[in-house]
Amino acid sequence: MYLKVWRVDMNGDCVVVTGASGYIGSHIVANLLLKGRNVRATVRDAGDPERVQHLKNMKISDGGSLEIIEMDLFDSESVDRAISGATDVIHTAAVVIIRSKEPQSKIVDPSVIGTKNVVSAIEKSESVKRFVHTSSTAAIRPEKWNDGDILTTETFAKDATLELNPYGLAKYSAEMVVRDWHEEIIKERDIKMATIHPCMVFGPPLSPRHLKGSLSIIMMLVNRELPVLLPMQISIVDVRDVAEAHVRALTMGINGGRYLTVGGEMMWNEISKVLKNEYPKRKWPFRQIPYYLALIVCAFHPRVSVSWAKRHLKNKLYWNVEPAEKDLQMKWKPIEETIIDTIPNILNNNWDDSKN
Repeated sequence: MYLKVWRVDMNGDCVVVTGASGYIGSHIVANLLLKGRNVRATVRDAGDPERVQHLKNMKISDGGSLEIIEMDLFDSESVDRAISGATDVIHTAAVVIIRSKEPQSKIVDPSVIGTKNVVSAIEKSESVKRFVHTSSTAAIRPEKWNDGDILTTETFAKDATLELNPYGLAKYSAEMVVRDWHEEIIKERDIKMATIHPCMVFGPPLSPRHLKGSLSIIMMLVNRELPVLLPMQISIVDVRDVAEAHVRALTMGINGGRYLTVGGEMMWNEISKVLKNEYPKRKWPFRQIPYYLALIVCAFHPRVSVSWAKRHLKNKLYWNVEPAEKDLQMKWKPIEETIIDTIPNILNNNWDDSKN
């Protein structure tokens, strides 16, 4: 196993962040290091610069340290080693694939099996006191909902299916692994647990690997992949707010808490207009096509389907974030600011494919 260590200080508390090379995971590591915490960052391949270079470059405040270690979520012994001796675990590692020809093995299994290995490792390690699990609004949103509905953390995506919503099934199933495990372990050990449920996450990418997942929505605009836009409302939260919510949940909030992180909503064409105002010299698609024409487009698009379009287009869904605001004392960055802050790293590092 390749292992590289930077300023390791094994004295004091140690926070393990799984999936540290990912979009949310990277920002959590940065947040913790600025707070002077000792962080053990797990990555799939420590020899891949796109996974680790931005981690190496992060600022570390006095008292903090960073250890980068390889971990394979499917290898229970690898997970055990990574978590051994830690006091805190933030589990962000998961796939961000929404659709696949092999949804069970490519989407559901990595989330469920990986999470089972993480909670098993926590149980084996007597040192872990706090555990935060990264989930999603997908673990909350049911298949059927009405225009204008406001969902709360009391809702679970129990009706997610492998055929229609494998990502929702993966997120719901992984969260149930955590909650079922915590219900039993709390009888013997005082381990604090919380789950964080972000919507579409925007904000500064720290690596070209971060342009997938949520940021694919932004990249379609940057690269002008579509001449027109679907009539789709998008719930947005800043990645820096998501990271802060994870870190606060380690010590704040109720044990077993479930926290939605959503900063606001905006139509896709409105997002493009925000970027057009900020970067007027670039060309941005901003024309929105009618709903029924959008259904035809989705029928031939490789990333979406008509069934998805009928559920998500035109209808607007909202989220109750009061628990996060009350328990974690969260305040959200304005989503216009978040959208604008997403772009500089993309353009300055030439991560875009656009010629305009």
